[in-house]
Amino acid sequence: MSWLILSTTVPAMLLAWTVGDVVRSRAAGWGLVDRPGGHKQHRQPVPLGGGLAIWLAVVLPLASLHAVVWLVQHGWLAGDLLPELFRVHLDGMASQFGRLWMILATGTGLLIVGLVDDVRGLGWPIRLGLQTVAAMLMVWQGWQMTLFFDWPFCTAVLSVLWIVGLINSFNMLDNMDGLSSGVAAIAAAILAGVMLTTPGQPQLFVAGLLLVLLGALLGFLRHNRFPACLFMGDAGSYWIGFLLAVITLMATFAGEQTPRHAILAPLCVLAVPLYDTASVIGLRLLQGHSPFVGDRRHFSHRLVALGLSEKHAVWTIYLATATCGLGACLLHQVNLIGAIVVGLMVVCVLALVAVLEIAAGRRLAERSTSEGEIK
Repeated sequence: MSWLILSTTVPAMLLAWTVGDVVRSRAAGWGLVDRPGGHKQHRQPVPLGGGLAIWLAVVLPLASLHAVVWLVQHGWLAGDLLPELFRVHLDGMASQFGRLWMILATGTGLLIVGLVDDVRGLGWPIRLGLQTVAAMLMVWQGWQMTLFFDWPFCTAVLSVLWIVGLINSFNMLDNMDGLSSGVAAIAAAILAGVMLTTPGQPQLFVAGLLLVLLGALLGFLRHNRFPACLFMGDAGSYWIGFLLAVITLMATFAGEQTPRHAILAPLCVLAVPLYDTASVIGLRLLQGHSPFVGDRRHFSHRLVALGLSEKHAVWTIYLATATCGLGACLLHQVNLIGAIVVGLMVVCVLALVAVLEIAAGRRLAERSTSEGEIK
């Protein structure tokens, strides 16, 4: 297993790190610059296009793996030179590459949409429409939730909503340095752990995809951590949200050797970004604002309003994400009572988040009132 982790994570990390340097130096010439203003936190122009580094750091290692498998199968490369773990699963990997490239091609299409949005700006109906088309294509290809009831239409609709929801969750979460990429890295790491520790046959192919994504995100974080010198842009957030959504649909969380409640693992791992999205949209609607216009109502902004620095607010969200996500590692090992305990733990974390948000909202209201009285 250590060979699998190192051979997937390290090359992707080094590639994203290196390509990130190239993108930083050339982003201005490509028109990929995020300028301050409006609800944005940064005060100086920052290069965009980090999504390109993450994309290449995922696609190139997987293309290299496909090339190695092809060379071995056609006798151009001796299989004995490869690690045993690789040789044993060679045929299984070969059978998955067609579906894998369908996922990567669709995700690349969304990445291009994000790049256009970063450079020229796109209206939300176009963005949401194209995201929905991409999600429907994935569902049509057979990637759907396993919900243990025979309602195909309902399952298909929920699967589309899951993909579109996660794309926008990571897009909306990209509001502070290192936040969206860091949360995605935590999610990828925990989900990979779940895949590798599932009873019976470990899901090595899915785990490998997650580990490649993890490496790409860690390499990008070298440029995106506070103070960020490179942003991923909409292109990057669409790419990572789409990949995490589809990979969780590819994975098998419950089966003959695992209880049905194990299907809740992705919800535990991704609870914080999904909560942030749902709560922000709810607040915008309650206040009569468009849910598609950015603002400073996110959990991260409310933590800053309570007095935390941006860096500490990001680390707080990292810890909340990890706390919820670690419960997913137990779901396939516990009975129904244990699963209820894990679920209550996640609910308690989200409730704590809500309490902090309420406290921050009151503090902001009091500050506005006092400033009004002074004036």
